[in-house]
Amino acid sequence: MENSTSLQQQLLEAGVHFGHLRKKWNPKMLPYIFAEKKGIHIIDLNKTVENLQETAAVLKNIAKSGKKIMFVGTKKQAKEIVTECARRVNMPYVTERWLGGMLTNFNTVRKSVKKMQSIEKMLNDGTFDSITKKERLTLTRDKEKMEKVLGGIAQLGRVPAALFIIDIGHEHIALAEAKRLGITTFGMVDTNCDPNKVDFSIPANDDATKSIAIITNYITAAIAEGLAERQNEKAEEEAEEEVVEKGPRFDIDDAGNEREKGGRGARGAGAGRPGAGGGQGRRRTTAGGGARRSGPGGGK
Repeated sequence: MENSTSLQQQLLEAGVHFGHLRKKWNPKMLPYIFAEKKGIHIIDLNKTVENLQETAAVLKNIAKSGKKIMFVGTKKQAKEIVTECARRVNMPYVTERWLGGMLTNFNTVRKSVKKMQSIEKMLNDGTFDSITKKERLTLTRDKEKMEKVLGGIAQLGRVPAALFIIDIGHEHIALAEAKRLGITTFGMVDTNCDPNKVDFSIPANDDATKSIAIITNYITAAIAEGLAERQNEKAEEEAEEEVVEKGPRFDIDDAGNEREKGGRGARGAGAGRPGAGGGQGRRRTTAGGGARRSGPGGGK
C-alpha cells in the first residue's frame, strides 16, 4: 500500500491528474473523473494507479514471453520520451508519422525498410562510389527520410503483439489498425477520449511532458523486468542442460554391469569383447548363399 501511496504522490507532482476543460470531456470518462476545478476535470489518481499497475503487469508478461510491444507517440511532447524508453528495452517505436497501413499492410512497409537498409549498406560498402555526387546526395536524402519514419521499426520482423499508445485520440489510425488485426492495445487516456477503445486504459494527462514521462518510464521498467526474467530463465535452462550433458555416461544394469547411457552396449563381465562368448565375428556368405558367422567362437 505504501508503494501505491508514493506512486500516487509522484503522479500528483507530475500533473498526471489534470484533465481537459469540461466542455471537451468524453462522458465515458466519468468513472475516472474525481472532480471539476475551475472548469477543468481532475482525474482520480487512485484509478490511475490501479490501471497503471494492471497495465504494467500485463506488458511485463508479454515481454517475458518474448513478444514485441510497439510504442506509439507522434505528439511533440511524447517523441523524445517514447524514443528513449523504447530503445532502452529494444522495442519498436513510431514517433514521426504513422504511415497508413503500417500494421494492416505490414509486408509493403517491410519492403520499404529493406530498401532503406540496402541503400545504407551500399553507401557504406562503396557500391555507390562510381555514381555522381548528385545521385549520391539524392540517395542519402531518401535514406534519411525513410530512416526518420521507419527507423523505429527497422528490426521488427513481424506484426507486434501489443501497442502502447500515448493519446489514443491523436493516434486513432494506429488504434484502428491494431483493432482490425486483433492486437492488444494499451494507452494513456485523457478526459477527452473514450477509454473503451483500448483494451487497457491508463487515465492520465497525455499533454504534459512530465506526465507522459512518468507513465512511460513506469511501463518501460515493467517491460525491462519481464525481459530480465526471460533472460534468467533461459540461463537457468542452459545451466540445467549443461549439468545433464556432463553427468555420468554409464549406468549400472541389473546384472551389475556398467551399461552406457542410451543402451549402446555394456562394459562389464566380459560383455562386448571378442571371443567372450558374444562373438563379434565377421559374416561371410557360403557357396549355398546362406550367411555363416566366422571368427572367434563361430568355427571357421
